[in-house]
Amino acid sequence: MKCLIERRRRESSAVDYQIGCILFEQPFFFRREDWVPAPEDLHPNIVQGKTYDLTYGIGKRLWEQIEIRLQAMPQLPPTKEVAEERPKYGAPITVLPRLGQGSFRIMVTDAYQRRCAITRERTLPALEASHIKPFSESGPHKVSNGILFRSDIHRLFDTGYVTITPDYRFEVSRRIREDYENGRDYYSLHGRSIQLPPQKEFYP
Repeated sequence: MKCLIERRRRESSAVDYQIGCILFEQPFFFRREDWVPAPEDLHPNIVQGKTYDLTYGIGKRLWEQIEIRLQAMPQLPPTKEVAEERPKYGAPITVLPRLGQGSFRIMVTDAYQRRCAITRERTLPALEASHIKPFSESGPHKVSNGILFRSDIHRLFDTGYVTITPDYRFEVSRRIREDYENGRDYYSLHGRSIQLPPQKEFYP
């Protein structure tokens, strides 16, 4: 992320950056007829990085025009809450559950001795049984079509960022680095042999 920021800013720094955000509590917009004309030095191809000092020159003139328009606007009532109370849930919907999913998860979890096939993690709530051939593509609920992953690796597997080679090795796509400029923890697992079930009939 630091490299990405420096590439955007076209400068580098020895210290890390603090990343934050600004929350607008009561945003408003002027009517079109009250819009402030763009200053003469604001070119159409400028999309970011342009700033003005509001104490002199163009910046001061811009702020004075804004103040004139603000004085003509009705006073907004002060707000006491960040957000108004809203319903916490939407309308109920019908969901089609995957038949046999519970049994599939139990069988795959037991076949892999309750450990992630890649990391050997054994915290059960963090483990998920993944279909090798997706269930949506008629992948069967068979142990040989399943593999036990830690939940984050399961997500990466389903989205194509990681895979298992025919010789049962864990392979990490370079797309993680290209898309997110990260993935160090996953690349450290690249090439690792997966832990197979004790029973050969359950091999993927």
